[in-house]
Amino acid sequence: MVAGAVGELNDILHDLESSLGPRSGEPAPLEGGITNRNYRVTLGGNDYVLRRPGKDTSLLGIDRAGERIANEAAADLGIAPAVVACAGDSLLTRFIRCRPVRSSELAAAIEEIAQALRAFHDSGISLPSTFWVPALLDDYARIVRARDGELGEGYARAVEAAARIEAVLPLSSPRPCHNDLLAGNIIRSDGGTKVMLVDWEYAGMGDPRFDLGNLSVNNDFDEDDDDRLLRAYTGAPPSARMRAALKLMRVLSDAREGAWGVVQGVISELEFDFARYAREHFDRLTAAVCRPDFEEWLAAARG
Repeated sequence: MVAGAVGELNDILHDLESSLGPRSGEPAPLEGGITNRNYRVTLGGNDYVLRRPGKDTSLLGIDRAGERIANEAAADLGIAPAVVACAGDSLLTRFIRCRPVRSSELAAAIEEIAQALRAFHDSGISLPSTFWVPALLDDYARIVRARDGELGEGYARAVEAAARIEAVLPLSSPRPCHNDLLAGNIIRSDGGTKVMLVDWEYAGMGDPRFDLGNLSVNNDFDEDDDDRLLRAYTGAPPSARMRAALKLMRVLSDAREGAWGVVQGVISELEFDFARYAREHFDRLTAAVCRPDFEEWLAAARG
């Protein structure tokens, strides 16, 4: 960590000591994030996670006020660690002794995750920002061009696919959504008693079906898994239209992830191969839209 970052971190912890108690030990970096820097810290004998935003993360469509509101609401529902304090753009949450949900366990946890998402979608909270991928693609493209970056063919295919999906699945009646259901954002508390969702920074008012598609594609669900997800979420056997909407939202998720990788490539200071990340998601999107099934999904989703 560079000297300036160390100084800022120490200043934040010093300010928090007045309300949470004296600091013990040194902040311990937590691995795995590719947007922010996260630390385990001890104040007043209690352990917390402090999230420090990465450089220019506001350009990624992140609303820090919305993140806190969403995290607090999710914690009230018992599906996220409790928010303890904010220090500027930094967020302090309770440290939960946990482990990531392994890929081999995700299938077994589908019903529990679906119920957690449904509870949040139905919570009735209003978040200050909207999350909708077609609009986000336009915003990201402007940022990349302003910094003399290259969008590439993959980005153009993502924009085209997103427009076709939006034509049959426009954003209507938006609800609070998580919007970033990577495997690393799903944890299980010690003892395996509860699944929780973390990293609420992309939370916004959006389409609940995006959360389902985002969860599905990011965790390699197969068609049986998708059917279980839809059944657990709705409480009824999935219709052909619901299945098609989920497939299209998987594509929309890859459009977002690929574009996110492109814009991160021009703004981030983290050591990560964002170009490769973008390429992998754009390639998966291309494979999906080139299938004959894609036209069938569009027709079925249109109803």
